[in-house]
Amino acid sequence: MTIPNLITLARLIAVPVVILLLLDDEFGWAFAVFVAAGVSDGVDGAIARHVPGQASELGRLLDPVADKALLVSIFVVLAATGHAPLWLTVLVVSRDVLIVGGVIVSWLASKPVPIVPLLISKANTAAQIVYAALLLGNLGLTWQLGPLVDIMGWGVAALTLVSAAAYVKGWLAFMQG
Repeated sequence: MTIPNLITLARLIAVPVVILLLLDDEFGWAFAVFVAAGVSDGVDGAIARHVPGQASELGRLLDPVADKALLVSIFVVLAATGHAPLWLTVLVVSRDVLIVGGVIVSWLASKPVPIVPLLISKANTAAQIVYAALLLGNLGLTWQLGPLVDIMGWGVAALTLVSAAAYVKGWLAFMQG
């Protein structure tokens, strides 16, 4: 077990903590855990890249799972409690289900698709992170960012749609090729 893997596991453990904090309306604490998780993501990546023997296949698989689990949990809980738009959460989660579904179908067809994050997908994830941070900060720290949160939500929606379309296009080309 490498240090980056332990940090990533800690981020996975943070998911139920954030869920409970959100359900208890402890938005400030949820924001703090979210920021700590973000910092830990940068730290584990830096260690894996720059310290010999710390990069691992397990880490390459677990890191995006931890990131996605935290983001999806925040979106779902905030939408379920009326603090985030349900339509946006459905869009974000549906894109992820679409991608996972494509990977499973290609695997079942004995034609495993290579999993390569697209630039638009990275931009989408970054926008989701910023949106979640703004929303949590607005709720927990009373930042008064309502209009900015709304604008960012529309940006997340646009990037989610473009990202989903890019993955579908790439998947179809791969499966037909």
